[in-house]
Amino acid sequence: MNFHLSEETSESYWLALRRVMEPEKFSIHIPDERIDDLRQRLRATNWPGDFGNSDWDYGVEQGWLRDMVSYWADDFDWRAAEARMNAYDQFRVEIDGVLIHFMLIRSGRPNAIPLILTHGWPWTFWDWRGVVEELTRDNDDVAFDIVVPSLPGYGFSSPLRTPGLDIRGIGRLWVKLMTEVLGYERFAAAGGDLGSAITAELGHAYPERMIAVHFCILLLPEFHYKDVRQEDYAPDEKWMIARNREAVPLITAHRVLHSTEPQTISYALADSPVGTAAWIWARRRAWSDSNSDVMSYRGRDFLCSLASVYWLTNTIGSSLRLYKEQYGGGVHATGMPAPTEWSLLRQDAPSIPVPTGVAVAPKEVALMPRAAVERRVNLARWTVLPRGGHFLPSEAPDLLAQEYRAFFGEHRLSI
Repeated sequence: MNFHLSEETSESYWLALRRVMEPEKFSIHIPDERIDDLRQRLRATNWPGDFGNSDWDYGVEQGWLRDMVSYWADDFDWRAAEARMNAYDQFRVEIDGVLIHFMLIRSGRPNAIPLILTHGWPWTFWDWRGVVEELTRDNDDVAFDIVVPSLPGYGFSSPLRTPGLDIRGIGRLWVKLMTEVLGYERFAAAGGDLGSAITAELGHAYPERMIAVHFCILLLPEFHYKDVRQEDYAPDEKWMIARNREAVPLITAHRVLHSTEPQTISYALADSPVGTAAWIWARRRAWSDSNSDVMSYRGRDFLCSLASVYWLTNTIGSSLRLYKEQYGGGVHATGMPAPTEWSLLRQDAPSIPVPTGVAVAPKEVALMPRAAVERRVNLARWTVLPRGGHFLPSEAPDLLAQEYRAFFGEHRLSI
């Protein structure tokens, strides 16, 4: 069947399409009644009791959690956190029926590098604040136009109504955001956690659009950590083997549950802000380079802001679905997820042909040796950092910003 638009209809169609793709200025403002409801629920928590758990062996220790919840209910100032977020220009736009929220910081310089920074779970766009602050300080050498979106179904990129939106689908949305919405012909990308997977998709599927890509963890199409050979580890990388084994029990529970029954747990988490907080704060503690003191690097307000974004937007449930969409195949014995279908679009090597940078944090939850990385990507920079865990943008924003300046700065002439 041939589909044809008359000239008049065609003009109306494209005008309507342009309006859909036109970003609207956005300011965060949670209604007072939603904040009041949060505080009431926190104060009315039905605590389950906890014993023999001073070492957190059974999960989040109740004494610690009660203290945090007391602060969240009585001392944390959401309006102050909201004002800090609103100090940055934010927008929302609908792309292919999916509502996307993003923070946009333009440098005003003609030679600026367009850079999209993608978060993961349990992160929000606000995890990138420290990196943004570092990258936007006056610097004569390298300037960035920074775009920080919220993943679909996370925070202010909601509500999510589109099933089947996986890593490949989000990569497609990001390309449209950067090129069709914001007008950049080519751009750079970086990410952590699931954001690294989306960045890998950009580098693999859209090399003609990419200047360079950078990862904090390696999640690549048609790649499994179980395929890494023992001989791939150089003598000074043997510590990675021990760290990977140590991290398996830390990353198994949520992956199994999210990739099999995300909706089931959503009812409990959406009904209880303490449940939401416990589920995500436990991961922040376990995966950070903080010696089990997660408040040591960001403090109570950061953790409360994190939980508040998920709770106040009612997106904890939809945030879990990306695991099911992408990793419904379950979990390998390594603890890493098994993609249901994230196939290579090209068979030539490397699978990511654009210049690729990797920052290796000592407390990352999954580490790959350099030799294995070099077989799969066009590795242009490899840096083993002196500190940091899975949440590098919020743990060590200074180190990560230095990496971005050095790495992307080398490739700015290819814009």
